[in-house]
Amino acid sequence: MKQSIRHKKIIELVKQSGYLSTEELVNLLGVSPQTIRRDLNELAQNNAITRHHGGATSPSSSENSDYNERKQFFSAEKQLIAQEVVKIIPNNASLFIDIGTTPEAVANALLAHQNLRIVTNNLNAAYILMQNKTFDITMAGGSLRQDGGIIGEATMAFISQFRLDFGILGISSIDTDGSLLDYDYHEVQVKRAIIESSRNTLLVTDHSKFSRRAMVRLGSISEVEYLFTDSKPPQSIQELIDSSNVKLHICQ
Repeated sequence: MKQSIRHKKIIELVKQSGYLSTEELVNLLGVSPQTIRRDLNELAQNNAITRHHGGATSPSSSENSDYNERKQFFSAEKQLIAQEVVKIIPNNASLFIDIGTTPEAVANALLAHQNLRIVTNNLNAAYILMQNKTFDITMAGGSLRQDGGIIGEATMAFISQFRLDFGILGISSIDTDGSLLDYDYHEVQVKRAIIESSRNTLLVTDHSKFSRRAMVRLGSISEVEYLFTDSKPPQSIQELIDSSNVKLHICQ
């Protein structure tokens, strides 16, 4: 395989998986470890990938993707997830809606409901929800990000004052041991407050989050009551779900 073709293939594979080890690339491409290491070094110098000891990530996988880019990822799958989530939320319920494009899809799917009381730190979700005049919407205060998310100590303190029926929670990554991971320490603290202030936490995530890598640990998947996703989780996560009280919904 020519080097140029191999480089293109490496970029595609890393982008699809979020992270690939040197050993995995060796097996996938049928070349020596030395060749892969040279390839990764060259690609990292050109900012095509991010080099790590023992492997590589896509440049966008070491930090959260641009909002507009994320909004396009698996949009059909997110809509399927959202349609299933809203089936268990009754009219007159109270809920949190978290930052993220999948929680925003849930917000849109909730518009047919009546008399919901909603607390959110997601400016985009609030804008969607405003279309339903029966909703009572409360915005959390804090620092506003460019993607419409509100985070910070003030946000965390505000959310902690509530006790609501449901928490609609997004996540950037689920590790093979069931760890819930994200990129921003401050965002993770807000998510922790949502979990602790919700009677039922509904984790909403498409299948790509099972292969992405993030740095900041929120907790374990066993701490949520529901997991909504669009395909079967990896075996190690499935086993953890089976041994806990998590209710898994595969939305297809």
